[in-house]
Amino acid sequence: MNNEMNTSRVVTAEEAQEIVRAFMLKVYGWMSAGLMITAIVALGTYHSKQLLELILENRIVYFGLIIAQLGLVIWLSARIQKMSAVTATMVFVGYSALTGLTLSVVFIIYTLASLSSTFFVTGATFGAMAVYGTVTKRDLTSMGSFLMMGLVGMIIASVVNMFWANETLYWITTYIGVFIFVGLTAYDAQKIKTLAAASMQGEEAEQKASIIGALRLYLDFINLFLLLLRVLGRRR
Repeated sequence: MNNEMNTSRVVTAEEAQEIVRAFMLKVYGWMSAGLMITAIVALGTYHSKQLLELILENRIVYFGLIIAQLGLVIWLSARIQKMSAVTATMVFVGYSALTGLTLSVVFIIYTLASLSSTFFVTGATFGAMAVYGTVTKRDLTSMGSFLMMGLVGMIIASVVNMFWANETLYWITTYIGVFIFVGLTAYDAQKIKTLAAASMQGEEAEQKASIIGALRLYLDFINLFLLLLRVLGRRR
C-alpha cells in the first residue's frame, strides 16, 4: 500500500523569519508614507492662506474634517476584511491627507523649531518602543488591554474638559496620554508580527494586513507627537 504524498509545502524557521521581516518592512513603509502625506498636506495647507482660513474660521468645516477622520478610521478598522486591498489603501491615504488638513493649525500655534525638536523626540521614543515590542519575549496582551481601557478613560476626560476647561485635568490627561501611547506603540509593534501570517494567504490579504498594521502605528505616532507637543512645544 502506497503512502499518500503530502504536497503541502513546509515553511522553515528561516523562511518564516524572512516572511515576518518582509511584512514588517511593508507595514513600516506604509506608516512612513502616511506620515509623509500628512506632513506634505499640513505644510501645503499652512502655506495656502485661503484654505487655512476656511478651516480655521469655519467651525463646520473644521469639525466636519474631524468627524470624517473618525469615520474613516472606524470604517477601515471594521470593514477592512470586506473591502478590496486597493480600497483599504486609498482609505488609509485619504485619512492621512485629512489628518494633514487638521494638523496644519500646529504651524500657527507652535514655532517651527519646537515642531522639529518634538518630532525628533517622538521619532526616537516611537522607535525605541517599537523595537522593544518587536524583540521582547514578554506577551504584551494584558498590557494592551489595560492601556486601551486607559485610553477610553483619557478620551472621556478630555471631552469633559473641553467644557470644564480645567488646567490641572488638561495636564493630567496629557501625561497619562503620553504614557498610554508609548505603551501602545510597543503593544502594536508586537501584534504586527501576528499579522504577518497573512503574508502566506495571498497578496490581497497581505496588503490589507499591512494597511491595518500601518494605521495602528500611524495613530500611535501622531497621537504621541501631539501630546508631546503640549509638553515640549513653544507657542508663537
